[in-house]
Amino acid sequence: MLTGVTDGFFCCLLGTPPNSVGPLESVESSDGYTFVEVKPGRVLRVKHAGPALAPTPPPPPPLDAAQGDRSGLVRCQRRITVYRSGRLLVENLGRAPRADLLHGQNGSGEPPAALEVELADPAGSDGRSNPGSAGSGSGGRRRRARRPKRTIHIDCEKRITSCKGAQADVVLFFIHGVGGSLAIWKEQLDFFVRLGYEVVAPDLAGHGASSAPQVAAAYTFYALAEDMRAIFKRYAKKRNVLIGHSYGVSFCTFLAHEYPDLVHKVIMINGGGPTALEPSICSIFNMPTCVLHCLSPCLAWSFLKAGFARQGAKEKQLLKEGNAFNVSSFVLRAMMSGQYWPEGDEVYHAELTVPVLLVHGMHDKFVPVEEDQRMAEILLLAFLKLIDEGSHMVMLECPETVNTLLHEFLLWEPEPSPKALPEPQPAPPEEKK
Repeated sequence: MLTGVTDGFFCCLLGTPPNSVGPLESVESSDGYTFVEVKPGRVLRVKHAGPALAPTPPPPPPLDAAQGDRSGLVRCQRRITVYRSGRLLVENLGRAPRADLLHGQNGSGEPPAALEVELADPAGSDGRSNPGSAGSGSGGRRRRARRPKRTIHIDCEKRITSCKGAQADVVLFFIHGVGGSLAIWKEQLDFFVRLGYEVVAPDLAGHGASSAPQVAAAYTFYALAEDMRAIFKRYAKKRNVLIGHSYGVSFCTFLAHEYPDLVHKVIMINGGGPTALEPSICSIFNMPTCVLHCLSPCLAWSFLKAGFARQGAKEKQLLKEGNAFNVSSFVLRAMMSGQYWPEGDEVYHAELTVPVLLVHGMHDKFVPVEEDQRMAEILLLAFLKLIDEGSHMVMLECPETVNTLLHEFLLWEPEPSPKALPEPQPAPPEEKK
């Protein structure tokens, strides 16, 4: 505590944030880490591992549709209507394979035929309820506000297949959130590498061993999203699975929206609801950097209480380790104030056609379970799994449970539609004697 106060005092006098990390040159290391320069002076540390990092195999020959081979094919049909009153109507026009994903699955079952919700912050809204919206007692003249502002039609066919570790065209991307590093994925990285998967896990800018620019604009959502785009384009293959935690879920959503043909599945761990990002005005992270540095021991203890279901020796040791949760006050302040992403609203998420597994720790004090439930309702192909023993850092608290859920989702593929089943052949007529 005294060290933090002393460093904060010198920070106020000198005007420089302590523990700043300088830029690193782009190098390859022998321990599985790669330092990738995503743009001049901006270098990210990446964990790239796998049993055999072989080149992508040639694509298989196209399936013969005339033979009725429709295994894994899913027809995504959806109509999204945005009304001027700020209401969103999502109509599922086809059958989505939401059942029989995992045994004991929470929240599984067929999606509703239509879902009508109120946008969190509709464009052009002043924040007040519209008297012309549904359920109001106003006259018919005011109900003209129900006229659609825009309508989005989705009608596509996707092939969802089992992703096995021995398949060289499968890559797993792990993206951490604010304050963490790729070290929070250690149990998952080791587990999936042993199963034969190729894994990629970057440190966000200012986190772990990545460079930490001393400019707040380097930590906006858009700047970090472009970093993740560069990493994705460097390592992506034919079938890519994105796994994100907390703020990292937003970058997974961004990549899945940008590259629908390359992102095969998405896993969201305690990521929150499908709402646009906007930094909070009244937040402790708006305080000066030097003050935040003085409060860093208190912030670390508060995170321990809110991020973990238990506060034992194991959890305290995680905060003492230098690789994870060791972020300068300047980076932490810039990350929190840079979470501005107005495009990532309910409509943006409703447009996703990739299958998504949502994992939520029931003791999470940062993300209420209602937010992940709302996310599961908005997404077209979503499965929600609740872990009673976990909290916000559920991948550290319950690694075996999380690894099992992730692996089952990777191996899952939808059952063939009735059209794909061969028709029974009539029995041959018996010969007359």
